[in-house]
Amino acid sequence: MAGGSPCASCKLLRRRCTKDCIFAPFFPADDPHKFAIVHKVFGASNVSKMLLELPVQQRGDAVSSLVYEANARVRDPVYGCVGAISFLQNQVSQLQMQLAVAQAEILCIQMQQRDGCQAQDDAGRSDGHSLAAMQQMVVDDTAAAEAFLMQNGGGGFPPQLMSSYGGAPASNVHHYGQQDHLKRESLWT
Repeated sequence: MAGGSPCASCKLLRRRCTKDCIFAPFFPADDPHKFAIVHKVFGASNVSKMLLELPVQQRGDAVSSLVYEANARVRDPVYGCVGAISFLQNQVSQLQMQLAVAQAEILCIQMQQRDGCQAQDDAGRSDGHSLAAMQQMVVDDTAAAEAFLMQNGGGGFPPQLMSSYGGAPASNVHHYGQQDHLKRESLWT
């Protein structure tokens, strides 16, 4: 109780705020909405019990977590903050896939440039070895590209992309793995 005014919790609950009020340090009178939302979701009695069970130095972090969870629960009554976390994890997965596709495209361009230079060097030869050498190089490059994709998160790529990474246009690859960003994951699967 600072300066004689009750804390936000005591004001909302219409009770006298004592100097040892458990809520006073965390729910000041100038921010009544903070306690109101926590009280609406968890109840004052439950919050009081939670705070009393914690060491004093951890109570501030607990109140911050309760306020965050209460706000998330009001916005999304079914999933709460788990919905936000799931949404962000899906975004990270999609961005990782897009990064792996971009890296694969860069590798393809580098291989095509190298193959073009090699073909120009071999164009002067007429001994027939250049075609066999180029075929072996394509096989080696395909294996190297597939290994690169597997190391960089390509394990979840569709088989079409893994087998024809060089021939797949970026626009087709980009749209294949897109998911509805509003879709929520189940908590129990």
